[in-house]
Amino acid sequence: MEQAKSHSEVVDREVVYDSNAGSGPEAAGSFSISDDDILRAQGHKAVFKRSFSIVSSLGFAFNITNAWTGALSNFGQNLRYGGPQVALFSVVVACFVQWIITLGLSELASAFPSSGGQYHFVYIIAPKKHKRFAAFVTGWMSILGWWMVTCSDLSLVPKAALGLGQFLHPDFEIKQWHVYCVYLASIAVTSLISSDLVWVQVDGTMASPGFSGLPTRCIVSVPATERSISPKKCDHRVVDSHRSCQLRPASFSIPNSSWLLGPLTKLRNVTLAIGLCTAVPLLAVLIVAMKDMDEVMNAGMPAVELLYQATGSTRVTVALSVLLTIVYAAGISPQWVTCGRLAWAFARDRGTPFPDFFDNIDERLQFPLRTTIASTVFAAIYGLIYLASTTAFNSIITSAVTLLNLSYAIPQAILVTRGRAQCLPKRPLDLGRWGYICNIFAPLWITVVGVVICFPYSLPVTVGSMNWSAPVLVGLFLIILIFWVLIGDEFKGPDIDWGMLNLKNEAPSDASTCG
Repeated sequence: MEQAKSHSEVVDREVVYDSNAGSGPEAAGSFSISDDDILRAQGHKAVFKRSFSIVSSLGFAFNITNAWTGALSNFGQNLRYGGPQVALFSVVVACFVQWIITLGLSELASAFPSSGGQYHFVYIIAPKKHKRFAAFVTGWMSILGWWMVTCSDLSLVPKAALGLGQFLHPDFEIKQWHVYCVYLASIAVTSLISSDLVWVQVDGTMASPGFSGLPTRCIVSVPATERSISPKKCDHRVVDSHRSCQLRPASFSIPNSSWLLGPLTKLRNVTLAIGLCTAVPLLAVLIVAMKDMDEVMNAGMPAVELLYQATGSTRVTVALSVLLTIVYAAGISPQWVTCGRLAWAFARDRGTPFPDFFDNIDERLQFPLRTTIASTVFAAIYGLIYLASTTAFNSIITSAVTLLNLSYAIPQAILVTRGRAQCLPKRPLDLGRWGYICNIFAPLWITVVGVVICFPYSLPVTVGSMNWSAPVLVGLFLIILIFWVLIGDEFKGPDIDWGMLNLKNEAPSDASTCG
């Protein structure tokens, strides 16, 4: 690999000393490589303010994951597929599988922190002859996947709200246009809130309604530090690659907070662990309390009926259902942030139509307003499919999840075929020989799942009941190929400085770090 041959080179440059490193033997001689240097090494300049601590990033990431709410949203479907056993243990299997896949991706994120995520990794490690095309396809798979998954989560809000209405008024018949109207209202409200989460960051704090998986949905607010020193390295163990370079140290209002949170920062993929620990106990309790499985499966909103059977109280069910709807809505705002920043990062490398227009950061709001608006417009148009066919809408969502997982698997497959030692520089998270297990498992698993999800739901197959996943995947790939023909020549990818990247990863472990 032409770029990789300079891995061992270390450039001569001035080291930035951290005046706030403290005193004592541990602080002596400590230094940090600024985030600006890391971004410049990857061909970009810093445009975002570092505003996330470790805990606030956990809340941000878990607000998107929200495993327990996701499990409730498809509980009725899982019951229909295989009964209570599938509804419960499928969550455990899914967590284990995604843990392996994202662990391999986390290693790449620790080596190449970037807002671009998967396409950025592919561009860096792919063969020179194919890197532009491979990165372009991966980038669009990631963007389209995130946009469509966000549409799926948006649809949960009207389903929960209208399902509650049907629970209170059994004669009320939910029409598809009802769902679309509430869907549009959800887009409007959540996109306004998501303007870089101004509502929680304007005063220097970061609050996350999605941090706690407890039914009470505790709000965690972490004061942001006033220090201006950027971290030497981003905590790849806590957040995904899209936010891996947006952390800065945090000061907490409790004594010895570093001692309390220290073990947390040593965990791998802690967001998945929180998701598992909140989803499984909740499902287990509700399954034990369930009295009539057929009623749950046939309900307009199975989660509402399940809560009613578990509590036996209409008032409690209404209160919990309203809370569940609020949580569904609260999980959308961070997804708009991710959708906007992913598209902005790709536009920065000229991978989108009108890159000069979309490569823009709003000076007042300090976030990519134009790409975020583009993602909301896409969601509004995409929602029209629900008016035509709910089956097609859901099939496309399934295809979107496949696209996302493909974008996770592609860089890992390239890593295995090209050689980990050749492609990866020194990095904070080094999986060693276990990295091969993760990198091999990811593409193999995605291949198997990609085939299985294209099977028909039932036999005989009709136009109304067919599985649209296969034609949708083909259609999406054709759209990406059309984009490549029309605008692919403009896509150049980042300009990597391997020497500076290695210097960043060789900085001492006692230098300034996140949190």
